[in-house]
Amino acid sequence: MKTLVVTGTSRGIGLEICKQAAIRGHQVIALSRNIKPLLGLKNIHPFSVDLTDERSIRRFIEKIGKSFPKVDALINNAGSLINKPFLETSNEEFKKIYQVNLFGVASLIRLIFSFLDVRGHVVNISSMGGVQGSAKFPGLSAYSSSKGGLIILTELLAEEFNKTGPAFNALALGAVQTEMLEEAFPGYKAPILASDMATYIIDFALNGQKFYNGKVLPIASSTP
Repeated sequence: MKTLVVTGTSRGIGLEICKQAAIRGHQVIALSRNIKPLLGLKNIHPFSVDLTDERSIRRFIEKIGKSFPKVDALINNAGSLINKPFLETSNEEFKKIYQVNLFGVASLIRLIFSFLDVRGHVVNISSMGGVQGSAKFPGLSAYSSSKGGLIILTELLAEEFNKTGPAFNALALGAVQTEMLEEAFPGYKAPILASDMATYIIDFALNGQKFYNGKVLPIASSTP
């Protein structure tokens, strides 16, 4: 039995990760601003956390200390997206996307680091849109650039903690049928369901560190 911390768990891939990992018998610490979908589920421990507010993350860290002294895997799945032409996107809108997709990830890793097993694994969920040379789409300048920053952060942390652990890897997801995809590309139907991607991510989070560190793996059969 392992202990996983997962962010962005109220819907989509994050919710599926929690449910599937819990069914396997793992203890899941589920972070989201909206924890209602997680209440009452066996082996799932929901915490209402605002990743854009470091004080909220600190309060969460104080609560888990005695109950969960060791975390085997941290899956940074939370993401925020806006589909809007660059010239119409305000500085505040850009900041909001970066706060969730990059700065919040960095804050959580820093504050939870002492709980991470040195043999454990930090998996940052990025996007094919953040990969250099991949297909890019108008309107996603804030989202894709923040996911590109997350990839670079992953590579840097893997190098910084290469000798001590834990391992850091990023998964660059392609099109997955989620609410976020529908928001970005209304009417588009992805070939991969959130439940299928969740299965892959759980297996990678628990075993991928044996084979990879500091890598960016494209997980995409289509971009949309």
